[in-house]
Amino acid sequence: MLKAIIVDDEKNGRALLTLLLKENCPNVTILDTADSADKALELINKLNPDLVFLDIEMPGGSGFDLLSKVGNQNFSVIFVTASDKYAIKAFKFSAIDYLLKPVDEEELIRAVSEAEKHKKENSFPSIEALNKNYNTLRSESGKLGLTTQTGLVFVEIKDLIRCEADGKYTNVYLTNNTKIMVSRNLKEFEDFLSEHNFIRIHHSHLVNMEYIKQYHSGRGGYVIMSDGSTVDVSQRKKEEFLKRLNKI
Repeated sequence: MLKAIIVDDEKNGRALLTLLLKENCPNVTILDTADSADKALELINKLNPDLVFLDIEMPGGSGFDLLSKVGNQNFSVIFVTASDKYAIKAFKFSAIDYLLKPVDEEELIRAVSEAEKHKKENSFPSIEALNKNYNTLRSESGKLGLTTQTGLVFVEIKDLIRCEADGKYTNVYLTNNTKIMVSRNLKEFEDFLSEHNFIRIHHSHLVNMEYIKQYHSGRGGYVIMSDGSTVDVSQRKKEEFLKRLNKI
């Protein structure tokens, strides 16, 4: 069982999430709820939860104000927020999850499953790393935090050449000829990087348009990237890709 605390300044928000968890996540035990960062800190220190559902924007102290005070405790954080801001999307790359209000049941189940995996593997995301990632992304929007098997790596988005799906993982290829395996799927990268001139040209491939050297036509065709790699273009993605390519 996952022992959880819900932190939300809105009473209806706490009640609704409690109901959704009871109906969809029987493996979650709700220890208590809090309506402020101060109350949440008290409960975390007292109850030692495995999981904290955390609102971000609250009067008297944000969710990040709370995290800056908890120290290096072992629990997973799932943000529950009404704001789909730029930095919030990036938190998915810091071994955490976020849910947008109104909470979707399938996304809730997926997020809880991820938290359960962390507990079983005793690999709770580092709160210190989360705070570092937040502060970095808040001040330098050109950076991205990538969670690997050994820790958190920060890279410049402009240095990403392409991303390739590898099951539930993604291989990220950089301009310095290194490859980083990240424990996030390609769709999550696409959601975040699409606003940075990246395009999905194949079920398994997301590429940075800035690093395309050549395109060879065919049924779908293929591109040659600046690092010499060859990436197929699926027939289904070809039309959209060519429209984007012609605008360069």
